Amino acid sequence: MHVRGLEAAFASLAFALGLWLATPGTAWAGGGCRGEDPLQARTLAARVSAVACRENRLWYEAFIDIDGRLASTTVAEMEADALSDGMTPAWKRVVDYWRGSGLLGAVAQRPGASTCEYVTNDSYASPNCRGFLIDTPWSAAFVSYVMIQSGVPGFAASPSHIDYVRDAYRNQEHGPFRIADPLSETPADGDLLCFTRGASSVTDHAALMTWLGTNGSGALAMHCDIVVDANGSGDGRAYLVGGNVLQAVTMRILPINHAGRFWNLPQGRSIGCRPSNPGACSFNRQNWVALLKLKPGLPMPTMPASPRDWQPAAPQEQCCIHCVVGSGVPRCPNPATP
Repeated sequence: MHVRGLEAAFASLAFALGLWLATPGTAWAGGGCRGEDPLQARTLAARVSAVACRENRLWYEAFIDIDGRLASTTVAEMEADALSDGMTPAWKRVVDYWRGSGLLGAVAQRPGASTCEYVTNDSYASPNCRGFLIDTPWSAAFVSYVMIQSGVPGFAASPSHIDYVRDAYRNQEHGPFRIADPLSETPADGDLLCFTRGASSVTDHAALMTWLGTNGSGALAMHCDIVVDANGSGDGRAYLVGGNVLQAVTMRILPINHAGRFWNLPQGRSIGCRPSNPGACSFNRQNWVALLKLKPGLPMPTMPASPRDWQPAAPQEQCCIHCVVGSGVPRCPNPATP
């Protein structure tokens, strides 16, 4: 081929590559999780990202693409199939999030919760424990797990997202996060992007701030994802990881503009989503109301032990009368026995 022909070919290739990179929904390996070991992270934000990414990899890198479509999922939360490490059942990893965040005791009143204290990777899949896991949303437990595992100082773990959103609102000077408008501030690694769920009237940041100012302890159904990469490779995308997203630890991809802020963030509910109207369907279309900014320069405490190093607790005061065979919960002694 002549030199002029080669130049034309390369020009065409460059043009096609530019179109490919600019096309929504096109996979691009330049951004997202980088496979960093949390123990090697040099900043707290990098450690938070690394822990969240580690969990997403365990769940076979399930993700929602930039068009809001579920592009890949392999295993669901209550299945006994092993995650990508080849040894941890999916349902057991959800137990790890409850235990590793320190929140299992906070929900001990829920049926079956106490039986989850005893399970290991090799345990019989206790129906009581798995019933608790199915009936109890765990997305906030996942966020709490990542923050506690990362050693974020001052983070108050909670089974409800609204609690740490409210804490960021009330305690902006001394807490680890400050609350911001997701449409006007730049996201960064370790931040939390949050939306309200259901038919809530709180549908934007201004409404949330008003609600927080008048509801000292009220409940508000929410969900938060963890920012793990905000245009770090210059690909114009933010990558976020959340738990209990379509029954897994799932990555979400959102667009970023040249200023580094979320761009054309799908807002509202997917009204009219049906097979005859697929254009109205997007898992990324939500009532995005808050960006919790992780403060820079926070100290990095030593990371807690990995859940694989934990020994299952077996409190002596807990026992069963009508026991499930193989659950691991000890039978209560017969009071008539001398």
